[in-house]
Amino acid sequence: MSAPLPPRTRLFAAILERTATPVEEATDYAELRAQRLKLMRSAPGRMVFGTPDRRARAETIEIPLKGRTLRALVHRPTGVGGPRPVIVNFHGGGWVQGSPEQSAWLTSRVAAGTGATVISPSYRLAPEHPFPAAVDDTWEALAWIAEHAEVLGIDVERMGVMGDSAGGNLAAVAAQRSVTEGGPRLRAQVLIYPAVEMYDKFASELRMPREPVLSSANMSAFAHLYMGDAYGTEDPLASPLRAKSFDDLPPAFILTADHDPLLDNGDHYREALQRAGVPVRYREYPGTVHGFMSLPGVSPGAADAVSDIVDFVAARVVLPQ
Repeated sequence: MSAPLPPRTRLFAAILERTATPVEEATDYAELRAQRLKLMRSAPGRMVFGTPDRRARAETIEIPLKGRTLRALVHRPTGVGGPRPVIVNFHGGGWVQGSPEQSAWLTSRVAAGTGATVISPSYRLAPEHPFPAAVDDTWEALAWIAEHAEVLGIDVERMGVMGDSAGGNLAAVAAQRSVTEGGPRLRAQVLIYPAVEMYDKFASELRMPREPVLSSANMSAFAHLYMGDAYGTEDPLASPLRAKSFDDLPPAFILTADHDPLLDNGDHYREALQRAGVPVRYREYPGTVHGFMSLPGVSPGAADAVSDIVDFVAARVVLPQ
């Protein structure tokens, strides 16, 4: 049974319901993104989304790929030298919205707490760029980062991926491709309330169709917008839970929220990895909603979760094994 939501989370949810345009009702997705960015940059937005940790310094780099250039936000820990371990983080937003900046509260704290560099690439968004554009961008960005380790000051032998929601989907796909396609060797994957199944409705979605931040209707709209003409494909690049094999994947930390229709996505992925013998740490955070890691100002559980992520990354990626 879900724990009660904290008062500030309930207040935020009430305001969001009255002021935000649900994605299934939107027609101008560029405007939807602009509104989200404006909110993040406002004083109330900074209180909700949090501010970067000052113990990590931020810079923006460009990742040149064939026919396009991706922007990436880099958080580097201060006070340490030499090539740093690296976590490549993919932001959430239903593959339709979001940016690396919305993860800055988390990524800066992971950098500061572990001594790893955290690189958050952007990726092309739907519906203008439907599947597999985001998959291609994140996979090619991961390869580019590994190939430019010396310039970036990172240790490619100590590399992991992380992502929340849609970003958790992309991180899980990247981890699978690193095995099946011989990509960068990853030491860990951190999957934060990941969307690993594109179509099936699991029990958590049927039980919680109208939770704050993410509803069942939102989930369907995001999936249709992202998949476009490919909607219905069983390709594991879209639904990593449908992979034929989970053998040899890197150790995982899967985080879920107890007021989240996507809860069972994370739970089923944990089961799939464990059946394949992949080490998995799993935690369901009480009194939390989908997206809570991007909402530290209104979700007290975010502080516990970031501490858990720091511990996992330090043990699996940073420390020599």
